[in-house]
Amino acid sequence: MFSTTVKIVAAYPGVLPTAAALLGAMVGSFLNVVIYRVPAEKSVVAPGSHCSCGKPIAWYNNIPVVSWFILRGRARCCGAPFSFRYPFVELLTAGLFLACWLHFTPAVAIVGWGFLSCLVCATFIDLDHMIIPDTFTLGLGTGGVILSIFVPALHGQHSDFFLLASIRAATLSIQGLLIGSGLVLWIALLAEIIFKKEAMGFGDVKFVGAIGAFTGWQGAVIAVFGGAVIGTIWVAIAWLWQKTAGSSAAPAALKAETAEGEPTVIGLGAQVPFGPMLAIAGAIYFLFLRDFFTAWFNQFKELL
Repeated sequence: MFSTTVKIVAAYPGVLPTAAALLGAMVGSFLNVVIYRVPAEKSVVAPGSHCSCGKPIAWYNNIPVVSWFILRGRARCCGAPFSFRYPFVELLTAGLFLACWLHFTPAVAIVGWGFLSCLVCATFIDLDHMIIPDTFTLGLGTGGVILSIFVPALHGQHSDFFLLASIRAATLSIQGLLIGSGLVLWIALLAEIIFKKEAMGFGDVKFVGAIGAFTGWQGAVIAVFGGAVIGTIWVAIAWLWQKTAGSSAAPAALKAETAEGEPTVIGLGAQVPFGPMLAIAGAIYFLFLRDFFTAWFNQFKELL
């Protein structure tokens, strides 16, 4: 059986990447449930998937990506529309799983699947509720340290002595967690002094620490500053959109209110969820930029 599988994989090298993408789509379907239920403090296991009208969704109407297009974005039972976000999250997760499989060894790829899945959940929960649950901050950070022990290659550690590689990887993971969260904490405190108001939620502080647990301190630093660049572009686009279409056209994720509760033009007073920007920058670093910045930081250290 095993030898047959090996022969099939050797003959058709696209089998495993395709399987990774399909698995990602199925996981993405589950992530949609997590994104909706975790902030509502509901079980992600029971009850099963059901329509807004209360009727259970049959498995053949719940095929990732495909069902949304077949049903044209409407529930079969009652015709109620459901958001394009569902197939988008499924496609996004499929793409992330595929990228992990193509870039890393199987062990690191599997760890990456869990890491990136949590980033997806945190992103959309923060967009919807302006919060990042502890599951995706404290839980993710703890998981990063533990997984580093069992998969030291996550932090580029390889040795004939597995225990030595595990200790080094765990040290780098803890270092990333502490430096990442500490960096954002100081930025948040300084910004609060300057703007005389809370400029960054404590969830963001913990979230960067969690990213650092998987990417090391370099990834945490890139996530912070890369997230700031992405956030600046995001707000600039939203500001131009609002100026063009009118103040009522502001995205829900960019909110600012006057003392009377009336919406204002997006600006320094806007409440912008920073978690999605951190997640995007962290994912890009993890998948594509780690080797480049590791070499860059090493050259910089040699100059000092």
